[in-house]
Amino acid sequence: MSSEYTVSETLDVKGQSCPMPIVKTKQAIDDLEATEVLEVIATDSGSMSDIDGWATGTDGVELLEQVEDGDVYKHYVQKTS
Repeated sequence: MSSEYTVSETLDVKGQSCPMPIVKTKQAIDDLEATEVLEVIATDSGSMSDIDGWATGTDGVELLEQVEDGDVYKHYVQKTS
């Protein structure tokens, strides 16, 4: 994980498949303040492209980093507005 940001909240969606990681990520981001960072921990390999695509097409969020750690995928999403 990068030291350029601090995680404000962690969302554990391990064991859940599409579309739930995206649905729960959006709900969690809505509850954050601007500049806060959400860490999403998933086991669905599709979450890598799903969260990237969602963040790219969604105003007010930025995907900072994605990390693949074995069977676990970590996504760091910042609320920008």
